[in-house]
Amino acid sequence: MVGACLIVDDSRLVQESLRRVLVREELFEELLMASNGAEALDLLNGEAGRRVDLVLCDLVMPGVDGFAFLDRFMSDPRFEGVPVIVLTGQNDLETKVDALEAGASDCLTKPFHDAELLARVKVHRKMKRLRDELQGANRRLRELVIRDPLTGLFNRRHWRHLLFRELERCRRHRRPMAVLMADIDHFKQVNDRYGHDVGDRVLTAVARCLEREIRSHDSVARLGGEEFGVLLPETGIDGAMQVAERLRQAVREVELASIPALDVRISIGVASGYDLTDSEIDVLMATADEALYQAKRAGRDRVIAASELAGSGTG
Repeated sequence: MVGACLIVDDSRLVQESLRRVLVREELFEELLMASNGAEALDLLNGEAGRRVDLVLCDLVMPGVDGFAFLDRFMSDPRFEGVPVIVLTGQNDLETKVDALEAGASDCLTKPFHDAELLARVKVHRKMKRLRDELQGANRRLRELVIRDPLTGLFNRRHWRHLLFRELERCRRHRRPMAVLMADIDHFKQVNDRYGHDVGDRVLTAVARCLEREIRSHDSVARLGGEEFGVLLPETGIDGAMQVAERLRQAVREVELASIPALDVRISIGVASGYDLTDSEIDVLMATADEALYQAKRAGRDRVIAASELAGSGTG
C-alpha cells in the first residue's frame, strides 16, 4: 500500500462503493473523503495533501464542481503529476473530452464495474510511481553534476556559474560581492600521518562547518583538494573579513572523535569588488587566491584581505 486516495463525490452511496473496493484491494494506506470540490481543496491544503497519490472526482457536485476543482488542482504545483480519474454519469463524448482537456488523466462512466475501476486505478498509480522514480533519478543526476561527491558541496564548475549569476545581480543593483578562498593548513601531513580515509573525514567535517557558519544566501564549494571557495553576495571587504574570521575560528573547533589530538586549521584569503565586468570575475578570484597564499606565507591559520577592487563597469 502506498500514499492516499482522495475521493470527491456528493453521493454517500458512491463514496461507500469506492471505499469498499479500494479497501478490499489494499491499494492505499489512507482514503480521504470530500463531498464537493471545496471540501477536497481544504483537505489538500492540510497535512493530508502531501500524501495524496490519486484523486477520484465526480463532475456534477454542489458548490465547487468537478471542473472548478480540476482548474484549481491542476494549477497548484504541489500536485503536479498526481492523476485525477473523473467519475461522471454523463456518457457523452463532449463531457469526457472537456474533462481530459481540463487536466483529468482518465474518465470513468457511472455506474462503473469494480474490475474496470481497479484496473484504471492500478494503471495510473503505477504510472505515477514510475514518474516519481524518474523525477527522483533526474534530481540525483542534477546533484551529481553540480556537487562534489565527497563533501556534498558545490563543485568548482557550478560555483563559477553562481559567481557569474551573482555578479550580474550585484552589478544591476550597484552592490559589492566578496569571495573567500580557504585552504586547510598542513593537509598533506594529515594524509601522510593518518591516511587518506582520515583526510576525507577532515574534508567532510570542514565542509559541514563552513556550511553551518555561512548565511543562507551565501554559497560554499570545494574547489579541489583541500581548497574551498565561499561566495558572499552584497558584501564589502569589512563584512567579508568578519565572515572569514568567524569561519577560521569555527574550523578550529572541528574535532574527529577517533583522533582527538588532530588539530584542524585553515587559512583564508579575502577579496571584494563592485561594478565588475564578466572578465574581471577571474581577477577577483585570483586576488583572493593571492591573499590566501599571503596568509600561508605569514604562518597559516589566519585571514588576509586583498584591496577592494573597483571594476571598469558596464557603461
